[in-house]
Amino acid sequence: MILDAARLSFANLFARETRSVFWKVLGLTILVLVGLWFLLRSLFITFLFPWVAGFFPDMPDWAGWLSFVFAILAGIGLALGLALLLSTVTALIAGLFLDDVAEVVERRDYPEDAPGTAMPLGPAIASSLKFLGVVIAGNIVALLLLFIPGVNLIAFFLVNGYLLGREFFEFAAMRFRPPEEARLFRVKHASTVFLGGLVIAVFLAIPILNLLTPLFAAGMMVHLYKLVSQKDMGFRR
Repeated sequence: MILDAARLSFANLFARETRSVFWKVLGLTILVLVGLWFLLRSLFITFLFPWVAGFFPDMPDWAGWLSFVFAILAGIGLALGLALLLSTVTALIAGLFLDDVAEVVERRDYPEDAPGTAMPLGPAIASSLKFLGVVIAGNIVALLLLFIPGVNLIAFFLVNGYLLGREFFEFAAMRFRPPEEARLFRVKHASTVFLGGLVIAVFLAIPILNLLTPLFAAGMMVHLYKLVSQKDMGFRR
C-alpha cells in the first residue's frame, strides 16, 4: 500500500496534468532556499568569522591555512544547515500548494470518486502555521541529536518521518473529513502513516530530487489516504 502510494505519486511528479504545479513548487522552493543561503552566509560573515579571526590578531603564517580550512568547514556547515532547513521549507510550501496537488491527483487517478474540498483560507493558514511550528520544533530536537554519534542520522529520519507523515496525511484527510475526524483517522492508521512519512523523509534526503518534496509528499499522502479508506470500506463490507 505504501509503496503503491509512493509509486503513483512519483509518476504524478512528471505527468502533464501536474506540470503547472510542478514548476510553481520547484521555483518557489529554490527561491526560498537561495534566500536562506544568503541569510545564513551573511550571518556567518557578520558574526562568526570576525569572532574566529579575533583569536589570531597578529596572523602568523599558519593562520592563513587555518582560515582556509575553517572557510571550507564553514561552507560544509552552511550546506548542512540548509539541508536541515529543507523540511521547514517543505512545510511552508506544502501549505500553499497541497490543495492544487490534491486536485490534480484526485482528478487524474480517482475520477469516479467525489472530489475533496479545499480548506477555507483562514483555517488553511492556521493549519500551515501549526505545521511549520511543529516541523521547526522537531528539527531543533533533531539538530541537538546530531551531536550524539550513532543517533544523528536515525533522529533525522524518525523525526521527519513522524512529523511529515502526520501533517501531510491530515492535510489530505481534511479534504474529506472535519479536522477532528481526520486526526482520529490518522491515529487509527498511525503505523501506516508513520511508514509513509519515512518514505517522504528518505525522499527528502536525496539531493536535487528533494526540491520536489512538497509535491511528492502531498501526492503520496492523497494516494495513501485513498488506499487506506478503500481498505477500511472493504473491511466493513
